[in-house]
Amino acid sequence: MGLNETPSSERIHIGFFGRRNAGKSSVVNAVTGQELSVVSDIKGTTTDPVHKSMELLPMGPVVIIDTPGFDDEGTLGEMRVRKTKQILNRVDCAVLVVDGTAGKTEVEEQLIGLFKEKNIPYVVAYNKSDLVGEGDYEDGLSVSAQTGFRIHELKERIGVLVNTGDMKMRIVGDLLKPCDLVILVIPIDSAAPKGRIILPQQQTMRDILEAGAVAISVRDTELKQTIEKLGTRPYLVITDSQAFEQVNKDTPDDILLTSFSILMARYKGFLEDAIKGVAAISTLKDGDKVLISEGCTHHRQCDDIGTVKLPRWLKEFTGKDLVIETSSGREFPEELSDYKLIIHCGSCMLNEREMVYRRKTAADAGVPFTNYGTAIAYMKGILKRSLEVLPDLEKLI
Repeated sequence: MGLNETPSSERIHIGFFGRRNAGKSSVVNAVTGQELSVVSDIKGTTTDPVHKSMELLPMGPVVIIDTPGFDDEGTLGEMRVRKTKQILNRVDCAVLVVDGTAGKTEVEEQLIGLFKEKNIPYVVAYNKSDLVGEGDYEDGLSVSAQTGFRIHELKERIGVLVNTGDMKMRIVGDLLKPCDLVILVIPIDSAAPKGRIILPQQQTMRDILEAGAVAISVRDTELKQTIEKLGTRPYLVITDSQAFEQVNKDTPDDILLTSFSILMARYKGFLEDAIKGVAAISTLKDGDKVLISEGCTHHRQCDDIGTVKLPRWLKEFTGKDLVIETSSGREFPEELSDYKLIIHCGSCMLNEREMVYRRKTAADAGVPFTNYGTAIAYMKGILKRSLEVLPDLEKLI
């Protein structure tokens, strides 16, 4: 992601679905105006989901996803269909591409059923009107990826599938007044990426500036001196969760304290679930399985938060012999009933719909769901303090 690009997690995700050789990839190329996907008369040319970030008016920044055929066959075909089903868990809207020369089959009806089950708004595009002529369809429109016929109208219909005018939750800006002083604590250690700060830190800093407040960034090792040298008291300190314990000691009690991870969980809409679920840590027993899930796929460092630090802190806090399993990126177990707890990252790389799906999967299985920052604050005994900036949620403890 470039510095001037909208993060993928903040873009509307549009999936193109259908059977093999229906012309999905050709329609994607026509809609985007680019050779995004390889096209061929051979069935199953698209073997993996293809993603493309672009602008699509009136939606704005979007991610276009071209998927393998939903009727793929064989062992590899089943794996591709499984990947396509995973895409359904994160698209905000869908385009069902039907081969106009063949019409709808059970495959298309199955996809429509899945769209309705998952509350995904969709439009049906009957492709190949250049071969069969313009059709009149009650549930969609006739298009031709080959000639461009009614592709513009298809784009217009896609553009109104999702309401982009809804106000989104702020990360922290709504908690601040103009000129409030906020200190961002960003450790620079072996686990920190070289030459940049990570996405939650970027987004939080931007939100503070949009609120007219003042952001100061320091390492955890300079926090105490910085507070002492400032001519005015900071309103709030926001820290990387890994440094929570030391930052809590170095931040006077009259200054509010929280973490990037807690604020990201609030921004993504699952902080209340995280607070309610975190108490399950104290009920863990020997042999219990805990899933630690991360939304990105960064290179694992020697003291990685998800695979090293959290498992260590969990075992130290509980004194139990726990079974820790991890997942990363787009991979997330479909069967969760064996787990006693799920600890998720702040999900800065995942869009809202995918997080809703993951939380619902956990809820359906009766598995408590929390996140990194909430879990760390709970185990360090500072959860109540970390939520003082959010008094309505502090009451949940």
